[in-house]
Amino acid sequence: MTDTRIDRRMAKLKAEGRPALVTYVMGGDPDYDTSVAIMKALPKAGSDVIELGMPFSDPMADGPAIQAAGLRALKSGQTLARTLRMSAEFRKDDDETPIVLMGYYNPIYIYGVDRFLADAKASGIDGLIVVDLPPEMDDELCIPAVKAGINFIRLATPTTDDRRLPKVLENTSGFVYYVSMTGITGSALADTGKVGEAVKRIKGHTDLPVCVGFGVKTAEQARAIGASADGVVVGTAIVNAVANVLGPTGEKTADPAEAVATLVSGLAQGVRQARLAAAE
Repeated sequence: MTDTRIDRRMAKLKAEGRPALVTYVMGGDPDYDTSVAIMKALPKAGSDVIELGMPFSDPMADGPAIQAAGLRALKSGQTLARTLRMSAEFRKDDDETPIVLMGYYNPIYIYGVDRFLADAKASGIDGLIVVDLPPEMDDELCIPAVKAGINFIRLATPTTDDRRLPKVLENTSGFVYYVSMTGITGSALADTGKVGEAVKRIKGHTDLPVCVGFGVKTAEQARAIGASADGVVVGTAIVNAVANVLGPTGEKTADPAEAVATLVSGLAQGVRQARLAAAE
C-alpha cells in the first residue's frame, strides 16, 4: 500500500512531538447540510483526523448518544451513498485531513463491497473501522480495502491479550484504535495509568500509532490520555454537543457547527498540552 493521508498525518504529528486529535461525527446528524458544515468546521477547530460515522439501525457497540445520533440521521434520509457524498463535498476544500469511515458491515455488504471500495476511494475516504468484522473475516473487506489503498483500522480492547493481539494486528494499517474500556461508547473514562500500560503493551507488537478512545469528554482527559497515546479519539462528547442545541422536535436552538467547533477547540488545546505536561 502506498502512503495514505493517515500515514502522512501521523508521521507529521510524530515529528511535531504531539498526539493526534481524532474526532467522530455521525454522518447526516441532524441533517445532511448541517452535518457537512460540522465536518468542515473540524480541521479549523483543531481536529487532525475525522471519523465519519455510517448510521445504522442496529448498532451494538454504541451508547445512547451515538445511537440517538444515528437514528436522527436515518430519519433525515441519510444513507451510505449520502455519507460518501459528504466526504466528496469535504474534499472540495480540504485534500489533507484524513477521513475514516466508522460503523458496521451490514450497510457496506448491502451496498456491495467492490462498488463501496471504488466509491469510497473516489470520495476521498482514507480508512475504515468496521467494528463487527473480526480478523477471521479479513478476506471479506479488510484485504480488498488495503489492496484498494484504504487503511483498515482494527480495534484492540482491554480483553485483547498477547495471544490474540498479533492476529488483530495482522492486516491492520493506519493506526490501532485502542478501546480504553469494555462496554459501549460514552461510558466512564478508564484509568489513565492502565491506558498507558496498554498502549505500551500494544506497541510491543507493532510500529503503528496507537489512538485511544471511548470515554474522553474534556480537555483535561484528552491531555491525560495524550501523554501516552499517539492519538486521542473523541466521539460521544461531540455528538452530545450537536444534540444539546436541538429542541424537542429537532429544531436548532443554536448553530451545531459552532457548538462542535467550540468543544473541539478546547479538546485540541488539551491534546497539544499533553506531551508538555508529561515532560514536567
